[in-house]
Amino acid sequence: MPAAPRFSARTIGIGAAVVTVLVWTAFIVIARASAGRSLTPFDIAFARICGASLVLMPWGAWLVMQARRSDPSAGSLFGLSPISLRATAIAGAFGGLAYALLAYTGFVYAPATHASVLMPGSLPLWTAVLAAIVLHDRITAARALGLALIVAGDLLVGGASLLHALEGGQIWKGDLLFMSAAFCWACYSVVVRRHGLDAVRATIAITVFAFMTYVPVYLLLAAAGVVASRLDSAPAGEIVFQMLFQGVGSVVISGISFTRMIQYFGPVRSTMITAVVPGLSALAAVLFLGEPLHWNLIAGLLLVTAGILFGVQRVRAAAAARPAAAPARG
Repeated sequence: MPAAPRFSARTIGIGAAVVTVLVWTAFIVIARASAGRSLTPFDIAFARICGASLVLMPWGAWLVMQARRSDPSAGSLFGLSPISLRATAIAGAFGGLAYALLAYTGFVYAPATHASVLMPGSLPLWTAVLAAIVLHDRITAARALGLALIVAGDLLVGGASLLHALEGGQIWKGDLLFMSAAFCWACYSVVVRRHGLDAVRATIAITVFAFMTYVPVYLLLAAAGVVASRLDSAPAGEIVFQMLFQGVGSVVISGISFTRMIQYFGPVRSTMITAVVPGLSALAAVLFLGEPLHWNLIAGLLLVTAGILFGVQRVRAAAAARPAAAPARG
């Protein structure tokens, strides 16, 4: 049998970065393209959770089984979540449920170009604020300037839609939902850091929590007619596609690829790499969805991207100027 090809760490790191950027970009475009079609936002969230659970729940059960050989109390939620019940519930509420529901609902009201600016742009803003409050991180002058650029970019995009709210526009609702989704993901990120959670185990935990809480409740409410669902009338192919892309792709594959990218490039350079997502997703929305790219969107996109890159560059410069220290744990 010929030996399986072995890839260098550099090749794996670059490949992981490419996969992460492509999946994150495609998430915005595909979620907008799926909005208002055969499935409701709650149906898509259901497909996302079920698709990810097919892979992650057996994985979680295996991890818990291994851990319980030395610690019988390891894991939670019937041996499927590899972390404690409290951390699973808090992280799962923000990262497993609220983020998906808010984001998918936002795409019903606002175009993908708005999501390209507001979701990736709001994330570092919310994360910095929450980290300062919860983890007592210091916001330096350089980081504050980067965050100010992000706020300016968000205001150029979201502010324009708010001005049209009195005229009967609906886009502002989507913009607020996008920013709320980013806030929930920032909460999840801070919880992961505070508890020192491994990225893979945290992803498994929030998926298990979402499956055990959302799936049975949603199916019960849909069967009773309390919540509108189109699962029974949607084409099977679309449901399978959403399970594969939203669940396996957006949750499992991008979660693993992002972790590998961090391992090779480090958090600073990884943030710089993912800063291309707003521009790529906006361009893809124009090319594939035919969305207009107005001046305020272009300006907001440039400000948000500059804010992310400026803040990261300054963090790297400051880190290089002082002696290496042990990594901090929240």
